[in-house]
Amino acid sequence: MTQTNHKNQSLLIGGLSMVVGLLCSACFFASCSEGKKAMAPAVSDSTMLPMMTSTGVSTLISDSGVVRYKIIAEEWDVYDKLDTSKWSFEKGVYLEKFDNQMRIEAKVKADTAYYYDRLKLWDLRGHVNILNIKGEKFNTSQLFWDQDKERVYSDRFIRIQQVDKILTGYGFTSNQQFTDYVIHNTAGIFPVEDTPRDSLSNDSVHS
Repeated sequence: MTQTNHKNQSLLIGGLSMVVGLLCSACFFASCSEGKKAMAPAVSDSTMLPMMTSTGVSTLISDSGVVRYKIIAEEWDVYDKLDTSKWSFEKGVYLEKFDNQMRIEAKVKADTAYYYDRLKLWDLRGHVNILNIKGEKFNTSQLFWDQDKERVYSDRFIRIQQVDKILTGYGFTSNQQFTDYVIHNTAGIFPVEDTPRDSLSNDSVHS
């Protein structure tokens, strides 16, 4: 083999080595870049993780040293890293609201609930059922309870079963005891007939 051929082979091998080296470097940096991109959401999503998760919850909640209500829930998640911190009850919640003498004023049950602790605002969703001290039953798909303003309200369809009649409509405002309320757009008034009993349909809130 001639000297020229040896030189050409050396140049060819050297060129191939350089190309392979560049390709490996490109793949390495691309992998690092993809790794960083994949890790970024995980870091930012840490703010979405609950600070505390409790299961089988049954607890009393106080305000200014006075017990205000009782919470029973299968699972309770506390998110304190969000801009608006909240408690989350994704598996449902049952509430009992007390007066100043620890007597039950109302019972509330919802499929899902969120409590914005800094705003003192409840957002109850799904099948929302309420029973007041009069034995009246309220059913809606979403209900807000503003504890600072001591008001309850909804813009959804509402059904209220009184002793002798059933009221239906859209939009609803009430006091926290569910005893002084208004339906903003009444849809109908019907006589009470035999209806299936729901899970909160005890005759009294004290039962």
